[in-house]
Amino acid sequence: MTQNGTVKRLVLDRGFGFIADDRGNEYFFHRTGMLHGSAFDGLREGTRVTFEEEPSPKGPHAASVRVV
Repeated sequence: MTQNGTVKRLVLDRGFGFIADDRGNEYFFHRTGMLHGSAFDGLREGTRVTFEEEPSPKGPHAASVRVV
């Protein structure tokens, strides 16, 4: 299910960040989880995005991240 959220924190030089969904839950995401055509380097904190929640060994993370 597609969710909406906001980029909360970015670590550009390491290629990852965190998204806060509209309910306040936080999700880790990696640059490899960006949809084709959505540039990780163009993201900024506060950017609105959509994403898919996926399970991982360390808890749910965001995949198929796309700038709104």
